[in-house]
Amino acid sequence: MNAAFFRRIADSRWFNLIVLGVILGAGVLVGVETYQQDPDSPWRDTLAWFDFLVLIVFTLEFAIKIGAEGDRPWRYFSDPWNVFDFVIVAICWLAHLTPSVDASFVAVIRLARVLRVFRLVHALPQLKMLVNAMLKSIPSMGYVGLMLLLLYYIYGAMGVFLFGKNDPLHFGTLHTAMLTLFEISTLEGWVDILKVNMFGCDHAVWGYEEGADCAYPNAQPNAAVLYFVSFVLFGTMIILNLFIGVIMNAMDEVRAEQSLEERQMRKIAGVQNLEDEIVEIHQQLDNIKKQLDYIAFRLKK
Repeated sequence: MNAAFFRRIADSRWFNLIVLGVILGAGVLVGVETYQQDPDSPWRDTLAWFDFLVLIVFTLEFAIKIGAEGDRPWRYFSDPWNVFDFVIVAICWLAHLTPSVDASFVAVIRLARVLRVFRLVHALPQLKMLVNAMLKSIPSMGYVGLMLLLLYYIYGAMGVFLFGKNDPLHFGTLHTAMLTLFEISTLEGWVDILKVNMFGCDHAVWGYEEGADCAYPNAQPNAAVLYFVSFVLFGTMIILNLFIGVIMNAMDEVRAEQSLEERQMRKIAGVQNLEDEIVEIHQQLDNIKKQLDYIAFRLKK
């Protein structure tokens, strides 16, 4: 069996569908195992058998893709996703071959089993493109995150000066104020914080509960509305759109790179197919030559 045989299997639709089905099955298996952690569970042996079967399929997939590279198997590891797949399979095999591992390594093994589900990203090209776009956008996101941190810092300091005495629970210190602003960025419960500072912490409906730290009530309706509404607009609406814009730009770049890579792969595949055809033609010519030599030998007799 030559590299062309393994390449036909690795590129075939039925093979990739089987691998995709096994990945989905591995995900279901991980979910079931979370309900069967009792050592005396009657299902543990069955789950272990299915887990071993999944590992066998992943190992065969790895072997077939390595075989598809022919006499240059190291090219398989040029793709980071292939390296990720190999590491997961290797850790799972280590768990099967050394069952009495250290207790601290058990968490790593369980994590590897969970991460097998993440192989779905590698199996689905569109999902892989989304993840690659997110990874590619990380440098740009860093600048957007820095801008967001400056916004939190400025608004946090303003919040301490404006509402620190009235609302020490949310704006008592700078770090507490920044954490409150992060909570407001999620648009979760920000109206209640707004009302506390609009009507004062001693308000019967929107203030602190009885016995809470409300020593200096100070209602600031105008300042509170301007502060919170402006932060929601800048900190949530605009910054969120910046993040979306960065990801969309990265997605366009990844799509262009993927299109270029596919064209290059088609060229390489064309050259490889031509090489395989030449090898097959040489084999056929050798067989024909052997047959002609045999016929010539028979004729001489």
